[in-house]
Amino acid sequence: MKDKGRRIILILSFLLLVCSLKPIACFAQSSAEYVKKAWAASGKKDFDTVYKLTSECIKKFSELADTLAATLNGFPPKRDENHYRTMNDVATCYFIKAETLMRQGKTEKAKKAFRKVIAKYPWAQNFDPRGWYWSIKEKAEVTLKKLETGKIEEENEEEVVITKVKLYDAGTEFPVDYSKYGKFQNVGTKDYRYKIEDPIGLAKAVGEGIYPNSTSLRFDPEFVKIKKDLYKIDHWEIANSRDLSTAFYKWNVTPEHPAVKQFTIASILEKSGLIKQAVKAYYSILVHYPRSYGWTYWHTPWYIARTSLYRIKHILKQKPELGLKLKDAEIQVINGYDNNIRNDTFIVNPGKLVPLSFWDKKFSRTKCGRKERLGKYVIKTKGEKIQLVKYKNGHWQLLVEEKPFVIKGITYGPTRVGESPDDGTIQNWTTQDLNNNGLVDSPFEAWVDKNRNNVQDEGEEPVGDFKLIKEMGVNAIRLYHQPFELNKEILRQMHQKYGIYIIIGDFLGKYALGSGADWEQGTDYDNPVHKENMLASVKKMVTEFKDEPYILMWLLGNENVYGLGCNADKKPKSFFKFTNEAAKLVKSLDPYNRPVAIASGDTLFLDIFAKNCPEVDIFGTNSYRGKYGFLDLWDEVKRLCDKPAMITEYGASSYAKGYSRQEAEQYQADYHKACWEDILCNSAGLKTGISIGGIAYEWVDEWWKAYEPTHHDKKGLFSGPFLDGYMHEEWLGLTSQGDGMSSPYLRQLKKSYYTYKELWN
Repeated sequence: MKDKGRRIILILSFLLLVCSLKPIACFAQSSAEYVKKAWAASGKKDFDTVYKLTSECIKKFSELADTLAATLNGFPPKRDENHYRTMNDVATCYFIKAETLMRQGKTEKAKKAFRKVIAKYPWAQNFDPRGWYWSIKEKAEVTLKKLETGKIEEENEEEVVITKVKLYDAGTEFPVDYSKYGKFQNVGTKDYRYKIEDPIGLAKAVGEGIYPNSTSLRFDPEFVKIKKDLYKIDHWEIANSRDLSTAFYKWNVTPEHPAVKQFTIASILEKSGLIKQAVKAYYSILVHYPRSYGWTYWHTPWYIARTSLYRIKHILKQKPELGLKLKDAEIQVINGYDNNIRNDTFIVNPGKLVPLSFWDKKFSRTKCGRKERLGKYVIKTKGEKIQLVKYKNGHWQLLVEEKPFVIKGITYGPTRVGESPDDGTIQNWTTQDLNNNGLVDSPFEAWVDKNRNNVQDEGEEPVGDFKLIKEMGVNAIRLYHQPFELNKEILRQMHQKYGIYIIIGDFLGKYALGSGADWEQGTDYDNPVHKENMLASVKKMVTEFKDEPYILMWLLGNENVYGLGCNADKKPKSFFKFTNEAAKLVKSLDPYNRPVAIASGDTLFLDIFAKNCPEVDIFGTNSYRGKYGFLDLWDEVKRLCDKPAMITEYGASSYAKGYSRQEAEQYQADYHKACWEDILCNSAGLKTGISIGGIAYEWVDEWWKAYEPTHHDKKGLFSGPFLDGYMHEEWLGLTSQGDGMSSPYLRQLKKSYYTYKELWN
């Protein structure tokens, strides 16, 4: 059946290729074009056009869509979604049509349309412009239930099994002296390897769950009890569960790549509080699998050994009672900044776990280690009020009015519950005044729901977001001048009253904003028309805001290198060259010579940025690497760029499947604290000395990101290094909107808010 389905897909793909070459002979308009136009018409409330477009698409493509649907009994494998594009488009047209009927009050017809798409296309998905697919059936069922019952029902929470690993054999050594059991060869070169000479002795030393020990597990009484049932369990589903004992045993017998297997086991051991065994497991990856890699959700390389190295460092810092440090360890990946793992060369030194010296112990008591004297500066930018300085020791600092300024930033863009850019209902928060009292709602009238009862009680008076943000310790917020025109008057008020600055940005073609490209085509950084449009957009931004006293710096892009709505991932050199051109334009227009920064995506294509962006003053990047901070990011930027750096986006959600609200909020707070401490510990005078601050993501939860804007969706949108293994985009705020009934005014302050209040004041 599978082979037959694949043959059908190949035949249909060939036919679609022929149609694309000879459109007159096939369809005058592709199914994707119908969907794009139907969404646009829906956003404009042009209902007649919606019905016309969706009906035409369904009529033309339903036969092909039905044939594709018949080949599926589950969602297509990741990266195979395009083979089912026509089916997805037809199902999306049914969905758009049903939503339009609902918005017009034609409830019975809407129900019928939703039921039809659920029945015909249970495995259809719609691609969200933010980078993930969502199930059309699932969203249709939610909306149908809402129409039938008047409310959206939450998914039933599964019973949570909470266990921890109890080791049968913890090994005979900690730390393990690998030199006793084999030979390290060519350390510090691309030809590194470790040759085991005494596998039995090494197995005894490392203990259960760590390579090459494969025998201890067989004698573990708990494993013996459960082993017959392990085949029923999906190893990826249980990897991030709270049933750590079962996860440990399952991953010990799963047929994954040894490095992936060892890393997951190490993580499970760490979560179980078996810290020594976790350190041994992470270190074994450095010794045995230093060249191992995996892939992130965004299909960027994930170097497992490098991550393990920094996890060990983080653990040893958090657990000084172990009395150890990882000495001389380094895994350098030459050509490791692109998506092509075939050209990678690894320079490997696994280092050694050694006891802390007297001075190590002394400085381990301080948060960031030994502080270095800065001395005299060797570079100072010519800004009138805002400057960057580089000191003789290679460290960087941002100065505002000649005083050191560490960016304590937040991304601010409150969205009222029920509004969404997907259906064109989102409003401009800088002018929104729903109660018509002359005050902009969120900035000046937000109030704190202190007891979280979703009611404005006595003593819960309006204070406004700007005041709350100031009290948290924020000194800068990140805004973009697109897609809405910003109300400069309220930004002036914020700066005058609270001293908060603005880091203002242009998307530089990300999401096709500013380039004039449509979404399907995406911004092309070699297209002269697109480039001209984007430069005009940048010029508009600078011309409009250059004389505003609250502008701290200019920001270009927003993780464009991940390639959504643009081709920077395919043409990184063209993108960075154009970014440099845009930066040059900014500098020619800004009489106050404020710094220009980029908002890139982690360290992807960092080497190309370093060679092509001399006019960009600051390397900024969005980074979500987990609760361990930013790992080797600072070292890599310092080695390649010789520029100051800032994290333009970082954070974690306050919801996690299988965890209580209190546990998830505590995790979010701990995540932010670890990230901020890493930012601070790499600022001038400390460690790499290149950090000038960071921008936490984000101020308040947004309910529209998983599509249904009246429902606070708990679904994990993509996998990542978070508490339950998933990113919950609608729960990233440091504050929430409660049950949504008092949006956009109500604010419930999460633990992370109070964490920053302590860190930033």
